[in-house]
Amino acid sequence: MGMSGKLKSLSILFGGVALGGAIALNYPAQATREQDPLPIEDLRAFTEIFGRIKNDYVEPVEDKKLITEAINGMLSGLDPHSSYLDADAFKGLQVDTQGEFGGLGIEVGMDDGLVKVISPIEDTPAFRAGIKPGDLIIKLDETPVKGMTLNEAVKRMRGKIGADIILTVIRKGQAKPLTITITRAVIKIKSVKHKLPEPGFGYVRITQFQERTAENLVAALKDLETQNKAPLKGLVLDLRNDPGGLLNAAVGVSGAFLKPKELVVYTDGRTDDAKMRLSNTREDYLRPGESDYLKGLPAWARTLPMVVLVNGGSASASEIVAGALQDHKRAVIMGTQTFGKGSVQTILPLNNGTAIKLTTSRYYTPNGRSIQAKGIEPDIVVEEGKISVESNGRSEVREADLDHHLASEGRGGKPEAKPAKTKPADKATDKATDKPADKATDKTTDEAAVRPEDAMASNKDLQFVQAITLLKGLSLLRP
Repeated sequence: MGMSGKLKSLSILFGGVALGGAIALNYPAQATREQDPLPIEDLRAFTEIFGRIKNDYVEPVEDKKLITEAINGMLSGLDPHSSYLDADAFKGLQVDTQGEFGGLGIEVGMDDGLVKVISPIEDTPAFRAGIKPGDLIIKLDETPVKGMTLNEAVKRMRGKIGADIILTVIRKGQAKPLTITITRAVIKIKSVKHKLPEPGFGYVRITQFQERTAENLVAALKDLETQNKAPLKGLVLDLRNDPGGLLNAAVGVSGAFLKPKELVVYTDGRTDDAKMRLSNTREDYLRPGESDYLKGLPAWARTLPMVVLVNGGSASASEIVAGALQDHKRAVIMGTQTFGKGSVQTILPLNNGTAIKLTTSRYYTPNGRSIQAKGIEPDIVVEEGKISVESNGRSEVREADLDHHLASEGRGGKPEAKPAKTKPADKATDKATDKPADKATDKTTDEAAVRPEDAMASNKDLQFVQAITLLKGLSLLRP
């Protein structure tokens, strides 16, 4: 497989150790590129500091620890998504693209030294326990989170399968911290779900973009036609709280609804490897040796009225799909502004079994809109729980809130002004399972909330209800 194939096959896995950003696998051929001269005086200062710590620090410190921490600091200071992956994290990253994870099922980031929930992953213990975006985790069991690195916190959450962990959570609107017990588990997450909520109108939800997501989407559309006993009149594609996944999967999902050869996304960076244009062509959405699953696509899929649901938890691959369908005027985007994860991280394996994850380029929609730190603005804003003409006062975490976030870049390559920040975060992922969590209960609140999986795509889901209403109107206008 050539370099471009590697880039496409592992692009866009979520930020941090696993979920949310755009990741590409790239072996270090770049080492032969001409480099600027090394800053000798600065390196001498580094060596002097290293020696002082070795000799004068209150306790002995191993060389490996000092060097690892120096590498961590060098990368994390660039942007929220560049980082150093030790051997365990690197192996975990490669397993994550298969869709099988261990842990609790939450995508998390750092916020002023605390772990902040960006999004619970659907069909996991954390999701069922009622963990919500914006929750601040202050303790893991009896250990305070303050002072931990993000990777340390994630490792603690990933623990032994079947073992409980107690999360102490601060939630907006709650006077006291919540204590939530969750049982760790392992599943193979189902990335595509579908149903026929009423005759003629289909619903497809993508929870994350995995290796076979686009192929499973085609199967779901065919099954919906079978259930309906006729072509559909309209489709709701739900990308809410979908933090991203593989790039070729995003291109394949877009390709199911776009005309052949239409541009889906392009990237731009400093190196030749960082410049890609990906279109609805088999070379850009298929993995090597894979048969063309779009050949079995129902003919109506590329013409029927569509509404794409998004929110602040829709990131990366989700934003690529929403942006492509919006630019080509193929679908109405409804919901709230997306996360804004529009940078590409390339995994550069090192000789010692570790790797660095380095931001190498930005994503752009077909019309040249930068996704980075801006996200996708819906055509119709519908807040969760209410309808509004313009969005207001939301609590979701977005890329523009992240500390040291990469600025958006407009046409002509000029960086745009950074949006006003609220709170910092640094994404990583702790992913988990579908096993029922008997002890996954909130023990400090009497709130009898409806389970999240029961509310979505039901008459309790206002965004879904508005999408179906719009589709009925659009279907009446079709010739």
